[in-house]
Amino acid sequence: MYNNKQCFDKAKKIIMIKYPANVFNVLKSMLGKRLEGGNPMYKLAIIGDGYTAAELLRLLAYHRQLKAVKILSVDFVGKRIDQVYPQLLGFSDLVCEPSRLDDIKDSCDAAFLALPHGFSVPIVKQLLEWGIKCVDLGADFRLKDPEIYTEYYQLEHGEPELLEKAVYGIPELYREQIKKTDLIANPGCYPTSAIIPLAPLLENGLIDDNIIIDSKSGVTGAGREPKASSHFCEVNEGISPYGTGVHRHGPEIMQELNLAAGKKLDITFTPHLLPINRGILSTVYARLKPGITGEMARTCLEDKYASEPFVNILADGVMPSTKWVYGSNMVDIGLYADEDNRRLILGSVLDNLTKGASGQAIQNMNLLLGLEETMGLQIPGLHP
Repeated sequence: MYNNKQCFDKAKKIIMIKYPANVFNVLKSMLGKRLEGGNPMYKLAIIGDGYTAAELLRLLAYHRQLKAVKILSVDFVGKRIDQVYPQLLGFSDLVCEPSRLDDIKDSCDAAFLALPHGFSVPIVKQLLEWGIKCVDLGADFRLKDPEIYTEYYQLEHGEPELLEKAVYGIPELYREQIKKTDLIANPGCYPTSAIIPLAPLLENGLIDDNIIIDSKSGVTGAGREPKASSHFCEVNEGISPYGTGVHRHGPEIMQELNLAAGKKLDITFTPHLLPINRGILSTVYARLKPGITGEMARTCLEDKYASEPFVNILADGVMPSTKWVYGSNMVDIGLYADEDNRRLILGSVLDNLTKGASGQAIQNMNLLLGLEETMGLQIPGLHP
């Protein structure tokens, strides 16, 4: 029995005996993908040049079958990406190119879109028409209701029919749907931290309808563009709520948790800005239904995520720290139950740039392309 690499090498020898090297190269290109060791190497475009784009390139350096061949930019056209982000020196020598879609039409199998809201809609429409699969890290395809999108983003959605086509990209909940689509709405960082611990409890009817989600994020969640609210002197040595009652991740959380519960819930979501670079902590307060114990809630989460490579349910009495998941694609979840008062407290942490953005995007892309889901992502957190 031959493995994939042996079959590829044997076929290459046979072809090279009968045909000159240039013919083999033509045959190879006809396959549509560059072959390495018998496995396809998928060529990707990254559209955008912010923190999430840099994080994509950092993680793709570990990947055996995904290769970024184009990065489209606005602010850094003509500059090497390792000049913009020196941590990529020696790992990516891509040059930032103008945002011309025709340049990726025939050179890429799939694309990551790392753009502000409103910019992805026409780009995705065109890429899908060309047969290029898309993972959108922005907000343009997360909300199924175009009216809610308009309310929170102050924009009319240009292609509302694509909202139904897009699959919300939490693989732990929608893995099979992700495999069958060609458009992924990569979730927001706050929603990922809240939905993963809460969805199984709601699906199984273990908690009441009233839920409080108190979330805190590092400053990279605000993006790379300088603004007063993320200035060092404004953020350092302080913590403050923001977007109270109107944050754009609120309806995203509501949409997914209402689906999990099968009814409309009463959810209060308040985000806060922490003086750290990266990381999210969501502390969730819920009430156990009568007759439900803390052990039943723990068993529900452990059963749901026992085989999930990127979710840890921590031991009894252990609450998570953002430092434990720094730079990784992990979600760590701890829980405490006050059974006398039927109060359940969940602590959920993730890295907002990794599982909260680019890591989850690669996890989704792996599924889209039929690759091993964990490929390129089995990296522990960086601590201390």
